[in-house]
Amino acid sequence: MGLVVLVLLIVMPIAEIAMFIQVGDAIGLWPTLGAIILTAVIGAALLRHQGSAVLVSAYKSMDAGRVPVKEIFDGACLVLGGVFLLTPGFITDTIGFLLLIPAVRMMIAAWVMRNATVVPPSHPHGRAYRQEQGQPWPDDSGAVIDGEYETVQEKPKDIEGPRGNGQNGGSNG
Repeated sequence: MGLVVLVLLIVMPIAEIAMFIQVGDAIGLWPTLGAIILTAVIGAALLRHQGSAVLVSAYKSMDAGRVPVKEIFDGACLVLGGVFLLTPGFITDTIGFLLLIPAVRMMIAAWVMRNATVVPPSHPHGRAYRQEQGQPWPDDSGAVIDGEYETVQEKPKDIEGPRGNGQNGGSNG
């Protein structure tokens, strides 16, 4: 995963620069800069509108007693799309606009659901990994351990040292 991010950090700026050169050569410098600013403004407006709609939908889901999983995913896609739209470049703008299309988000969500492995937060590798390794899952026994506890606080040690109370140990020096 780290290698993919590293390659993207190197390849994306090079691809964006090449695209800037191509578009600038075709339509000129000022129209190119205008197009970059225009896509950012249009993207921000669309993002604001769709973000509000997703937020309202999330509230409705929670009011109905459902966890707003779809809305959270849509919100994450919109945030990512917003980042791409605010990043100068035609390739990133294309990716950002694609993330604003609900049908594209649904396709991405379907792909994620097919390829994701659910890992509970209580264990770094999760049940599937441990079963592959032939290891039991900690809660498979069904046992419940009941216990009591008491908070014990130690008394603070004397700040002045072992002789105590700021006296110099009785020496009359």
